[in-house]
Amino acid sequence: MFQVNSKGEVRTLGTENSKATILIVEDSEIARKTLERNLTRGGFKCLVAEDGVEALEVIEKHDVDLVLSDQQMPRMDGIELLREIKARYPDMPFILLTAHGSVTKAVISIKQGADDYLEKPCEPENLIATIRRSLSYRRLSEANKKLKEQLCSQYCFQNIVTNSPKMRDALRLAEKVAKTPDTTVAIYGESGTGKEVLARAIHFAGERMENRFVAVNCAGIPPALFESELFGHVKGAFTGADRDREGKFELAQGGTILLDEIGDMPLDLQAKLLRVLEERVFEKVGSNKSIRADFRIIVATNKDLKQLVKEGKFREDLYHRINTFPITLPPLRERKEDIPLLVEHFIAQFRKELGKRLPGVSQKAMEVLIDYGWPGNIRELKNCLERAAILVEDELIQPEHLIITKNPSGEDFPEKNKINITLSIEEFTMDNIIDKVLQTALHLCNNNKTRAAELLKVDRKVFYRRNL
Repeated sequence: MFQVNSKGEVRTLGTENSKATILIVEDSEIARKTLERNLTRGGFKCLVAEDGVEALEVIEKHDVDLVLSDQQMPRMDGIELLREIKARYPDMPFILLTAHGSVTKAVISIKQGADDYLEKPCEPENLIATIRRSLSYRRLSEANKKLKEQLCSQYCFQNIVTNSPKMRDALRLAEKVAKTPDTTVAIYGESGTGKEVLARAIHFAGERMENRFVAVNCAGIPPALFESELFGHVKGAFTGADRDREGKFELAQGGTILLDEIGDMPLDLQAKLLRVLEERVFEKVGSNKSIRADFRIIVATNKDLKQLVKEGKFREDLYHRINTFPITLPPLRERKEDIPLLVEHFIAQFRKELGKRLPGVSQKAMEVLIDYGWPGNIRELKNCLERAAILVEDELIQPEHLIITKNPSGEDFPEKNKINITLSIEEFTMDNIIDKVLQTALHLCNNNKTRAAELLKVDRKVFYRRNL
């Protein structure tokens, strides 16, 4: 009925041409034969039973896709049959046929798990449309269930490979807090250490995994749009607000929201976030209607929030509120025992994605990878291996296939004492000097703005303000 490919995409198969099997449960022979004739013309296979007892026997012996049952029958009526089927086969679609005016019974059937009900006598077109709708809903439910299972397996803690004691300690903490669905979690670590991966693992291991995981990059949102992006807005709230808009908090209802790079959140928004955490309510921009905040908040940052508090760039009360359950991820240079495991993991991934044999990494190349300082952490390692995997065919990855621009000394920026910036007299302006310095820092850091900002000891927003 459906397929889920390796990327998690769902493709519905030929539902119109595939003949679903409908079990007709009706004690009237005339009505039973009429239903069977109409459904056969509609392209369905049919099985029949005279009452609920016989229907259960049929289901045990045959594959049934949907039950269409009369309400009034001897031995076991439609409502009793519905209870039995839902107890034994919870996902079985069930449509009840009711006599004209039997609304109360129909409502009871819906509350007890029936997909729909139809009043007798029913038009063939309406009957077939109702059955197809129920079958489509079942297919979507099965596909959704399959996708959730796939996501859980993809983002589970078991997929985070490590032999590092520090990393194992972090995972143990994460597994424990995953069981408390309302606890705010703060994940600290350098850029590229896997903070979002850990946040997703916490979400999919907890009670909120049935609902959305929403990731927000606080550093990538212009300050003027920040409040609307998080809280949403109502029509007319400001110039250009021509319709109501859901914010990230609404999208995350029932699930988890990750506020990545929380240290870049503007101070005025920090006060409003503190209220959300403490009172568990928020309002859209331009609205006085309070909305209950039913989601877990996870924050992540590569900055020292304590230092930002001292500098007046981060609210102290918010820092203590989000720091309820801190988890720190070690940089890759402090967990070098994990590099061979990560290399094997990424090579297996590229082998599948690129459709190549990819035997692996040579001993010399592995030595280079282990000796390197990895300022960009796991993200940089993955990018390095992806390029190498593209270059090679049926051979081991060698040192010459690896692009590592810095010396494998473990220093973050070993070239910083050898920087030359050349400008002509015509170019010698303050703006050009600033741009040249920023561009040079980006070049040294492989276009990683966070690392470049750390090198220059400036806020990373300066790159966005100057369109770099």
